[in-house]
Amino acid sequence: MNPTDPDAHKRILNRLRRARGQLDGVIAAVEDGRSCRDIVTQLSAVSSALDRAGFAIVSSAMKDCIADPDAARDQQGLTTEELEKLFLMLA
Repeated sequence: MNPTDPDAHKRILNRLRRARGQLDGVIAAVEDGRSCRDIVTQLSAVSSALDRAGFAIVSSAMKDCIADPDAARDQQGLTTEELEKLFLMLA
């Protein structure tokens, strides 16, 4: 990911770090023998955090394409069709 928007890049990294922390919580819950409900609830939080990070990454790439399609394609190697496929992979 090419950080053309430093603020967006920082937000995405924060989301991913949050997801990593939540995943560490899931691992600890499994190791501690916590209830299925607790583990699945934490897994859901991890999944949501990763989805939000993925959407933010695709959204950032789409903004770049709208602002300057030729430059975005050159920098990221992504066509509009490829961005659409990436977006749909997250849906």
